Amino acid sequence: MSLAGEGEIPVLHGSRVTLRPLEIEDFEAWQVLRRRNRERLLIWEPRRAPGQPDPVEDRQAFSSRCNSRHRERQLGTGWGFGVFLGSVLVGEMNLSNLVRGAFYSAHVGYWIDEDQTGCGYTPEALVVLSRFAFEQLNLHRLQVAIVPRNAASLRVVEKVGMRCEGLAERYLEIDGVWEDHLRFAMTVEEWDARAMELAGTWLD
Repeated sequence: MSLAGEGEIPVLHGSRVTLRPLEIEDFEAWQVLRRRNRERLLIWEPRRAPGQPDPVEDRQAFSSRCNSRHRERQLGTGWGFGVFLGSVLVGEMNLSNLVRGAFYSAHVGYWIDEDQTGCGYTPEALVVLSRFAFEQLNLHRLQVAIVPRNAASLRVVEKVGMRCEGLAERYLEIDGVWEDHLRFAMTVEEWDARAMELAGTWLD
């Protein structure tokens, strides 16, 4: 893993995947990928507010999205990454709602191209992001919230071995509905105990 210096773009490396923030130059590749996966992704995402431009179809809206992610990095409140195989964009993985102080925690969200599911790229990216969060950002806790019927997302946390903390009822608005979510977590103590195992499984 490498982390660029201040003002530069951070780049995180696994054995097969690379994580780096999306830039405006990635718009066309991101657009193709999101269009191809539109139907399977929209059912797991919050609805856009009325009148809000769609970043998939509006280059300026995508640019604003990239700028927002850049501000989050500057403020230390979030880290958004595209997931790449070589130079090919295949998905996204985001560290959001980063809170410091007594909580020192963040939420993780992710998606990957349907053509790349089942190859282990998302669990690998999650381990790469976890290493960054615990060893570079010094967070104490990561959380992932998943709608119980989202079997593909559940397989990711199960492969990494994140601990299920139970069901949060009507936890997030997803596609216009307040959905129950299963909440998964890992603390830095668990990471320290399993870092070599996880690296050996996913990063070597």
